[in-house]
Amino acid sequence: MTSTASSTGARAESQGTADLEQFDRTTARWGRLTMIAGMFFALAGPAYLVFFSGLDVDHGRIWVALLAIAGTFGVLWVVEPLTYYPILGQASMYQAFMIGNISNKLLPSALVAQAAVDAKAGTRRGELAAVMAISGAAAVHLLSLLIFVGLLGTWLVQAVPPEVIAVVQVYILPSVLGAVLVQAIVTLKQWRVALIAGLVSAAVVFLLLPAVPQLAFFGTALAVVVTAVLAWLLRSMNDDGATTEI
Repeated sequence: MTSTASSTGARAESQGTADLEQFDRTTARWGRLTMIAGMFFALAGPAYLVFFSGLDVDHGRIWVALLAIAGTFGVLWVVEPLTYYPILGQASMYQAFMIGNISNKLLPSALVAQAAVDAKAGTRRGELAAVMAISGAAAVHLLSLLIFVGLLGTWLVQAVPPEVIAVVQVYILPSVLGAVLVQAIVTLKQWRVALIAGLVSAAVVFLLLPAVPQLAFFGTALAVVVTAVLAWLLRSMNDDGATTEI
């Protein structure tokens, strides 16, 4: 009886591993294809304006514009994937960068879902929870856009007092990001890393950037890299022998 149960359990575990590997292959294949398709459609409009509309836009202006954008946002091209991947996982990264609004919508949804099912970020269970959460968040977003923008948008803009709109525009982003930060700290429960991140971020914002304003565009990248290095150097020695959760 014991041998039969062990054999059954081994077969179930093997089947589960095979299913997860198939899931990875499928999401990687379709994720790449959808990202390439999204990039094609995103560039189709500007390409049409440059090559077929008769606008006086030469290659020099295009490169200048690209360099200007890269100088402002280029650091996020590296920081965001490194920051989001440990929480979202491979499949959700394709979803997140195709949908957008990662930090203020998709990441909080993933964290709440992982907390609800008691799944740790970086595990397969956590990755699957993130996939389901992002799918639900996207569906709710599209439905809310249809109702509150498509159907009621004009009426709402006229009904809401301008003073309320002004206050919302000022405080909505800090409130959302503050809630995301608290949710991440409470969900991940990595207090040492949270303390290191808080101290490093405060040092970058209040000490480094006022002293060296030229580093303003690289402040986020510096905070992320320094936090990661210090978190690894100051990690608990017990972490090396910790078991990996599936």
